[in-house]
Amino acid sequence: MEKNSLEAQRKRNTAICATVFLIPVFFFLIVYIFYPIIDTFIISTYRWNGISADKTFIGLSNWTALIADKTFWTAFLHNIVIMVCSIVIQIPIGLLLATFLEFIAKKKGISKIFKTIWFLPYLMSSVAIGFLFTYALATNGGIISTVSGWLGGGNIDLLGNQKTALFTVIIIIAWQFIPFYMVYAMAGYSGISADVYEAAVIDGATRGQYFWHIALPLLKPTLVAGAILSLVGSLKYFDLIYVMTGGGPGTSTELMATYMYKLSFSQFNMGYGSAVAAGMFILITAVALVSNKLLNRGGED
Repeated sequence: MEKNSLEAQRKRNTAICATVFLIPVFFFLIVYIFYPIIDTFIISTYRWNGISADKTFIGLSNWTALIADKTFWTAFLHNIVIMVCSIVIQIPIGLLLATFLEFIAKKKGISKIFKTIWFLPYLMSSVAIGFLFTYALATNGGIISTVSGWLGGGNIDLLGNQKTALFTVIIIIAWQFIPFYMVYAMAGYSGISADVYEAAVIDGATRGQYFWHIALPLLKPTLVAGAILSLVGSLKYFDLIYVMTGGGPGTSTELMATYMYKLSFSQFNMGYGSAVAAGMFILITAVALVSNKLLNRGGED
């Protein structure tokens, strides 16, 4: 009887302790995540400039306009393009660099040098990278235009051309985030026991065979997790593109986040901007859930 009483007391104390530690967590979740999301949906039913106290309730008019808004769907399409290109470019190259460090650089004792050099882009802020490449790719005096001039060509405007602006920005985004996925893949390699490689070598496997048939399957969970991170990050990307192009020229690099920012804080159309933000939240959640399900299913197979 006494034993049951002590066990019940222990459980009660554990529950009280857990509650005390979880209260601040729930407080910050409610204040900084759940309340802003709910408030965004509420504001989307008003016509409001975001400053005055006067709000006009207009029901679902903003949502009706959003569904028919070609700029919003163009921005969503650009987010999808960035998402696909980010996964296709960043993760394979990050894996390639991690494989080089794991199999070649580590044995030659030069891995620390390459790790430091390759990780530098990720240490820079997106705003700094945006300004750096804005000047580097300038039509007059930029690196590309200068090299073109040396070869007898004219100035090249990659960021000012609607056909090349988006993919130019995608390459810069990849340059910034490839080091992250390199480290992510290196963490995956560290989870593979050295005994596995030694056993494969004893059985006569080459490095290529070990990579394709043993290491890569073992790295699948890591790569799937990296793909999901890349997917979600690409759908809400904002800072670098806003600094470099502001969504231009025209709407060639417009994203959902840049479009929402312009509506809310440049045009002071907070009601419609909130509708865009809410629509962005719904689309990102839907794409993330579906992609997560598909990627995890592929990983289980």
